[in-house]
Amino acid sequence: ADWLQGPYLYKLYQHYRFLEGQIAILYVCGFASSVLFGLVSSSLVDRLGRKKSCVLFSFTYSICCLAKLSRDYLVLAAGRVLGGLSTALLFSAFEAWYVHEHVERYDFPTEWITVTFSRAAFWNNIIAVGAGGAADFFAEWLGLGPVAPFMVSIPLLVLSGVFAVKNWDENYGKKRAFSKTCGDGLKCLLSDRRVLLLGTIQALFESVIYIFIFLWTPVLDPHGAPLGIVFSGFMAASMLGSSVYHLAISKRYHLQPV
Repeated sequence: ADWLQGPYLYKLYQHYRFLEGQIAILYVCGFASSVLFGLVSSSLVDRLGRKKSCVLFSFTYSICCLAKLSRDYLVLAAGRVLGGLSTALLFSAFEAWYVHEHVERYDFPTEWITVTFSRAAFWNNIIAVGAGGAADFFAEWLGLGPVAPFMVSIPLLVLSGVFAVKNWDENYGKKRAFSKTCGDGLKCLLSDRRVLLLGTIQALFESVIYIFIFLWTPVLDPHGAPLGIVFSGFMAASMLGSSVYHLAISKRYHLQPV
């Protein structure tokens, strides 16, 4: 559901006749929302419940997709804010629910968590490659336009929410004051130089990625590039990089830092 939307977000705003500067503001609304909600998402998820938070993600992201049907700028901006909330939930609620079930409910070995995440990342990339092709099929081959991939995402989001409701048990995290959570995080960041350096490198890398996400469509679209297929190529390259990394740190090559 998430990957289907990647190739055609900029194209959709362009289709609605918005200027590049207006589109940039919409992107910033989404990124800023993700940052703000990311600060409180872990506390929110722990208090509300991980299962409920996953269902909330399905609901808010569906509303975000429905907002794409509107040509009203404020509605689209509100949709981007909801998208930021959804992204924050996506990268916190699901993993937190799984880790609790793995460790607390079933008492599986903790080293299996790494294997699970590794396999999830691999299949996530496979699905992303397929989603790019699917987005191109609905938008271009069927001629439904750039809004089509967003509409196709909705039933998948609903399905994921229904699946969670029917099959998952609820679990909660430790209820801690938001100020204490932020204070502990800041203390960890400032007390360990390695954490600060790693965070700085990550922030610089993400800034480059966000600039790339914004610019690749207007750079390639005037040349008639099939955006969905190009997106699939990006995701395939990401999967290749991940595979090379795992090969590099394997026992055979020992290229990991000591």
